[in-house]
Amino acid sequence: MSFLELIGILLTAVAVLGYFNHRVLRLPDTVGITAMGLLVSVLLAFAGNAVPGASAWARELADHFDFPDLVLHGMLSVLLFAGSLHVNIAELARQKLPVLVLSTVGVVLSTALVGAGAYALLQALNVPVRLEHCLLFGALISPTDPIAVLGVLKTAGVPKALEMDIAGESLFNDGTGVVAFLVLLGIATGSAEPTLPAVGLLLLVQIVGGLALGLALGYVAFFMLKGVDSYPVEIIITLALATAGYSLAEHLHVSAPLTVVVAGLVIGNHGARSAMSERTREHLFSFWDLVDEILNLVLFGLVGLQLLAWSSDEVAWLAAALIVPVVLLARFLSVGVPALALRPWLKRRTPHAVKVLTWGGLRGGISVALALTLPEFSGRDTLVMGTYAVVMFSLLVQAPTLGWYLDRLGLGRSLPS
Repeated sequence: MSFLELIGILLTAVAVLGYFNHRVLRLPDTVGITAMGLLVSVLLAFAGNAVPGASAWARELADHFDFPDLVLHGMLSVLLFAGSLHVNIAELARQKLPVLVLSTVGVVLSTALVGAGAYALLQALNVPVRLEHCLLFGALISPTDPIAVLGVLKTAGVPKALEMDIAGESLFNDGTGVVAFLVLLGIATGSAEPTLPAVGLLLLVQIVGGLALGLALGYVAFFMLKGVDSYPVEIIITLALATAGYSLAEHLHVSAPLTVVVAGLVIGNHGARSAMSERTREHLFSFWDLVDEILNLVLFGLVGLQLLAWSSDEVAWLAAALIVPVVLLARFLSVGVPALALRPWLKRRTPHAVKVLTWGGLRGGISVALALTLPEFSGRDTLVMGTYAVVMFSLLVQAPTLGWYLDRLGLGRSLPS
């Protein structure tokens, strides 16, 4: 199959899924297209078990892709940059305390709780897996997806302050979650020293270095954007910022995810206001929205290809389904425990803040991207399937019902911010 044929199939899939979403599901475009891509890939995986030779064909095709390199050193940079463009820094600064706590303490708690819960569940089902690998799963599934979250919040009617808590947390917990994932991955594979001082120093260097590099690169790009008025050139500048900035951060051994998140914040706020014309803003943001939707579809297609190639039994599928409530419970506890220390914040938002943060914590392409980079180990396929199950539940159940859930709780934008 030629490259042109692959592009044609991909664009046709996006067009058909977008049309179906617009006419039937009526979800925000990003969420709806992603959800449909996910559902189609799962249906293909189920169909593959009944079609002779389908698994062998999928396995042969999958062998042509270096999934970890394609995802972790390619797609992730673009997905994170696209998410950060849409967050308002001024609003984020006003909610900095809850966002900081939820995106750090909350992620650590969630990683531990999900890891322990998944390990206990899989042991009970006699699925052979080690605790450190379950913690890796906890790290990749704990970050909420900013693209999915922002798309739903636009129409759900969440109170303004609570909306920014959810959006800001989802943006920064991607950065901290990916850092935690990479640290745990190094420990699990033996490439990092598992002592507390070594891990603490690594996290410090990764986080501080990523933040500093992101600011520096973001403002370099800002001044370049300010000097031109050509939206094709300005789009290329931002594309280079996301991809080359991510690569530079990896070479400097600082957090590449945090680098592109911070750079995206600079461009999406200062750049959009002071360095772009209205025409450029419209084209640039539309471009990044489209790129994000296509890459999410590609991600779910890649996982669907892997699912089609696997010969998993009923126990693996059952384990994947049972992981969903484990992740939801861990989300509730990882939000609720920090909220106890933030009583004034919780009281200002609404007594239902923890419930909304739990149900509004959607998972999406970031978790799938990280799952694809997991090395081979016993139980890996079950954990990747669990990732898929959690993301599917987020996009097909939580996202469409968030507005209804808010109505049931009696919430609206008239609440104090």
